[in-house]
Amino acid sequence: MFIEACKKDSTSEVGTTTTPTGGSSTSSCSVAPTETEGPFPTHSPASYVRSDITDGKSGYKLTAKIIIGNSNNNCNALANAIVDIWHCDADGNYSEYGGSGMQSTNYQSLHFLRGRQTTDANGLVTFTSIFPGWYSGRATHIHVHVYNAAGNSLKVTQIAFPEGSSSSVALVNGYSKGMTGYTYNKNDNVFSDDSTGIEIATVTGSLTAGFVLNMQISVPA
Repeated sequence: MFIEACKKDSTSEVGTTTTPTGGSSTSSCSVAPTETEGPFPTHSPASYVRSDITDGKSGYKLTAKIIIGNSNNNCNALANAIVDIWHCDADGNYSEYGGSGMQSTNYQSLHFLRGRQTTDANGLVTFTSIFPGWYSGRATHIHVHVYNAAGNSLKVTQIAFPEGSSSSVALVNGYSKGMTGYTYNKNDNVFSDDSTGIEIATVTGSLTAGFVLNMQISVPA
């Protein structure tokens, strides 16, 4: 049931223009794929305008730097775009939900790891968070919803993390859960068709210093 609710949006689409995007080493500029919001979108995102979204949750520090580009303008920076993000905690649980078969831990009254920021002149938003954990059927990921300055939806998508023996995912090692039963990007029902790596961020750092995620998401604006 939970995995079915997280499956790729059937309306996903990709277009290409001509300048570089973050998350891949290609020279093309691609519109970010449209993905499902999943079963745990933020109920009232406008209520969480903030850059620090940790809300006291424990985990390895993650600074997420996301640049929004306009695919209708050669993927140049899109200023004044509204960017919402949300992700699970170290144990794989989401705030604002729970107490059901989809998530047994009840966090309906809490609002951690959710936030909204507006892009600056460089198209950048920065969030302070923790490195996401994982849950059954999904690779490590962050949900993103981009709106224009008027609040009209431009794109719902997701960010994947690089994997491999020296990657941040390997270093975090699933927190206390370990990696037994983990779903990697190639088998993830959202990221498995990402042949160019457009949805994979660049992540640097360490367990002691924390991690920095850099990602460009280009949307038609």
